[in-house]
Parts: sequence; C-alpha cells; structure tokens
Amino acid sequence: MQALTHGGHEVRLESRVRTYLREPSPQTLAEIRARCSEEVAALARRWTVEGPADLWFSYHPYYKAPDLIGPEIATQFGIPYVTCEASYSAKRDRDDWKVAQQLLKDGLRGARLNLCFTDRDRKGLGAVVDKTTLFDIKPFTDVSNLQRTKSRTQTAAGALITVAMMRDGDKFDSYRMLAASLGRIVDLPWHLTIVGTGPKENEVRGLFAPLPRSRLTWTGEVAVEEISTHLSKAAIFVWPGCGEAYGLAYLEAQAAGLPVVAQNTAGVPSVVVDGETGLLVPEGDVEAFGRAMRDLIVNPSKADHFGRRAQQFVFNERSVEHAASRLNVLLSTLLDEATPVSR
Repeated sequence: MQALTHGGHEVRLESRVRTYLREPSPQTLAEIRARCSEEVAALARRWTVEGPADLWFSYHPYYKAPDLIGPEIATQFGIPYVTCEASYSAKRDRDDWKVAQQLLKDGLRGARLNLCFTDRDRKGLGAVVDKTTLFDIKPFTDVSNLQRTKSRTQTAAGALITVAMMRDGDKFDSYRMLAASLGRIVDLPWHLTIVGTGPKENEVRGLFAPLPRSRLTWTGEVAVEEISTHLSKAAIFVWPGCGEAYGLAYLEAQAAGLPVVAQNTAGVPSVVVDGETGLLVPEGDVEAFGRAMRDLIVNPSKADHFGRRAQQFVFNERSVEHAASRLNVLLSTLLDEATPVSR
C-alpha cells in the first residue's frame, strides 16, 4: 500500500474479512464463503452508489487464505484483478486442502496480472495460470529510517547478529543450524547478538547451551525502531533461512550495511546476491555455513566490501521508491496493452 501510494495511486482497504483457515475444515470454509458473499454484496451496493475502484489488488492469496472477494467483485464491475505474492503448491490438490486449493486456482486464473516475488512462486503459478499474466516484482523494504552510510571503525569483525522469531518449524530449524555451525568456529573471537523471542525461546536457548555463554547476547523482543540500532553495532548478519519465502530481515540487514551468510534455498537468493552482498551455502550444509562465517570474520575487508555493496543493492534496487516505479509500469499495461514490459 505504501509503494502504491508513493506511485501516485489512491489506495483503499476495502475489506477486513479474513479467509484464513488454520486447518482444512469444510464447515469453516462454508462459513467463510458465506461471509465473503455477504461482503461482496455490501461492496456492490456501495460501489453502485459511489462508483467502483479502477482495479482490485490482492496480496498473498494461497491455499490457506484464498481470495473469495476480489475475483467476484472485479468480475461484477468489469475491473482488472491483480494478485501479488500468490503461491500455489500442486501437492495441495491431493490432500484435505483440495477444495480451498480449487478456490485459489479459480481466482488466480481470473487475474490480469499475477506479480511474483520469487522464481519459486513464478514456477508454481506457471503450472495453473496463463504464463502471460506472470510478472516479476522484487522483494523490497522501507529504507526511509535507515542510514545511507555506515562506519565500521568501532565494529569488531566477529560481531554477528541474527533477528528472527522463535517458533516451531523452519525458524527453529534455522536456529538449530546456526547453533551447530557456530560450534565449528569457537576458535574465532566472535560474539552473536540474538534479537527476537517467541513460544520456542526456551528450546532455542537450549540449542545454544553448548556454546560459551559469554559469546551470546539475548535481547528478547525489541521495538521495530530499535532493530536498526542493533544492526548498526554488528558486522555480519547470520541466518540460515530454512524454508524462507525470501526474508525481509535480510533486506533490512543489508540496508544497514551488513553482509549476509545464509543458505542458497527457497526464496533467499531473491534478496541476497551470492558473492556480492553475502555468501550463500548449500542447503543443510552445517560445515559450509561455518566456513562462510569464518571467511567473513577473518577477512574483514571482504565483509566490508560485501556490506557496502549490500547497502547499495537495497537502497538502489529494493526500496519502496523502486518498487513504486515498477508497480506503475506493470499496472499501466492494464490500460495500455501495447506497452512492452519485461517479465
């Protein structure tokens, strides 16, 4: 919404009806569909009086949260329907999610544009929608409150930092890999600041228990505006990124001038440039992750070079302003089909 507004568009949040399904449930889905039908009817009545929007923009529809409002209202009023960061996984066609999955596919197939943040999402959607509707928009973040330059004169080469929720699943797996990798480089003078908390905090702390306590600082939960302060005191951002859709934390760290060590997995390569803004290692390779951290700790000039390039990368290519420009080009195709746009 911020990027669209920056691009000169009037943006309205037209509905707060939530379609999220925690578990597959025919009864709950039926109730959600009924609420959405009521919402469409209410919107239609209002739009008939006030006039419709120029287009409907839906963010992140997927099998647990299909958009059951946008496609219907867009069809009724003959306006373009656009999705951004939609995702599709074929395995959901064959399990208890197949009804919700079908509703997702029906909506995606009616979209004039499906905007993709990652190659993984593009490939998934390409199996079920017209590929001519698929366009790329790179993950971006707000850099307005971040400093453009960073001095490392007071930053130790081994000052590591990670920022992440402590919850089960991929996040816990990343913490497990990070702790194991740090165990491979205890001979180096590193110190890790861990920013975050969550329901698995005790278990996460247990993963790091074999490491010297003096090497770790646990900040717990901090205000959003304080994260940049912690980042400014570090030299390297370390986070494996198991199963990450892409990870905005990587962009925030790079905007603060930090090189990244992560895995070459999922959507991480869409926000970290391997060998340029950080180092990406093979998925699940604990030894390689440790070697990558060692490389940047013992070669501070290399880390500084990556950090400077990382900051340029985010400010110049992944800012709200850059995204606004890209969105304007993409949305203009709905009004002028003759405009050539790179996919």
